[in-house]
Amino acid sequence: MRCITGGRKTVFGSFGRLIKAGFLLLREDVLIPRELSHHLSPPARFFGGSLRFWFARRGIQDRVGLRYARAFESLGPAFIKLGQVLSTRGDIFGPEFIRDLAHLKDQLPPFEDAVARRLIEEALEQPVETIFAEFGEVIGAASIAQAHRAVLKDGRKVAVKILRPRIEQIIADDIAMMRLAARLIAFFSPASRRLEPEAFVDTVAQSLLLELDLRLEASAADELGAIINAEPYMSAPKVVWHYVARRVIVVEWANGVPLSRPEALSLPGIDPKGMADNLIRSFLSQALNHGVFHADLHEGNLFAQAPDHLTAIDFGIIGRLKPAERLYLAEMLWGFLRRNYRRVAEVHFEAGYVPRHHNVEAFAQALRAVGEPVLGKAATEVSMGRLLTQLFEITAQFDMHLRPELVLLQKTMVSVEGVARRLYPEHDIWEAARPVVREFISKELSPVAEARRLIDKLVQRLKDDDPAERAMRDQALLLLVKSELKQSRNLSVLAVATAALALGVMVWVALT
Repeated sequence: MRCITGGRKTVFGSFGRLIKAGFLLLREDVLIPRELSHHLSPPARFFGGSLRFWFARRGIQDRVGLRYARAFESLGPAFIKLGQVLSTRGDIFGPEFIRDLAHLKDQLPPFEDAVARRLIEEALEQPVETIFAEFGEVIGAASIAQAHRAVLKDGRKVAVKILRPRIEQIIADDIAMMRLAARLIAFFSPASRRLEPEAFVDTVAQSLLLELDLRLEASAADELGAIINAEPYMSAPKVVWHYVARRVIVVEWANGVPLSRPEALSLPGIDPKGMADNLIRSFLSQALNHGVFHADLHEGNLFAQAPDHLTAIDFGIIGRLKPAERLYLAEMLWGFLRRNYRRVAEVHFEAGYVPRHHNVEAFAQALRAVGEPVLGKAATEVSMGRLLTQLFEITAQFDMHLRPELVLLQKTMVSVEGVARRLYPEHDIWEAARPVVREFISKELSPVAEARRLIDKLVQRLKDDDPAERAMRDQALLLLVKSELKQSRNLSVLAVATAALALGVMVWVALT
């Protein structure tokens, strides 16, 4: 009975928070803002106007961006995260909107210095004075944590990140509210179910919960930082492992100016195009070549140095891609770059993103309608709002469901492209992506790579064989190799094919 009562209390509490959030969004006129009413159908326009008449504050004159910022900040971390994503898309919402939301990235009200010191001492079980020669001011305050400038006893400059007090309970309440909202949306709007609102919230919830243990962030920063620092596009500060706990993390100082500050783009000798290229290439290299990527690349987490150097911080959210997902992503990007819409369509079907009952040629035709107006054009020549509307319409026409495993990738791609376009408004994301995607394709779809995958399949199937079937292996193996070679697109080189067959036979002999 206690569990049932607790569950009911949670549901009632979430419902109350949801009503409060809806009321606040209506009061600030951001749920169906007046600035967007001309895009709506007459019934929706009438409905939005009625809500505005009854609930919006009288005489509200602030810009829509200021209203969104005020509402998101009042509603807490989950909504602030949404605001951070929106604040990267100046090409969709306009520069004023972006400026109005900019402070959500790292300039929220901080908690007091005395509280920060107490939390550090509780987490690291040492007085602040024994760890740091200097413990300075707040350099950034975000929705979940804030960071301080400090100097260790050995003279190293560092940043100290501390979780906000009671943030665990706040996040738990936000997640419960989002889950309730997802269930209500799915129940009342059958059309929304293909967007998998509950699975989407589960993915967001998992990433938020991981941010509440800074030991996990330290591990991610160490793993991904090594990858980033080994490549020429970006750098990452190192973790000071002696001073890592669940609620506190210390990392070496990141030089440069945060991209969220206006002065970042006016640094002497700055090369905005080179910096935008490096951002796109670093993200794609992380995702494609390594299967792990920084999934929170908004401007508050990127520091700029002339001419085109970027340093990434805050590894609280990272995304991971399995080998098959990396290959699908690369093939889709490469297909768009070569205007091979048929291949892009085929990859969607092979990955299961489009149901099999649809027609490949029809989907390729739809993709051509999306790709041709965009490819080769500068960002200033592309209407991102129109493009996103068209993409949404196509996903509905072809019954494409949201893929929970790709949510973080899609969210990060939206943010990264938005930051790149703010850095350099004429940026061509496709040309920036080309060298990384081409290198990955040449490596992973080469005859040698296909032969390697073939051998892996052979080894796995041979290991799975029942001992009673061993007498049939010689004939089955030959048929299997022929089948795999026939399905392999790039094993056109006879020498590689022969080598793959010979290696497969040797593996079979070794296992018998």
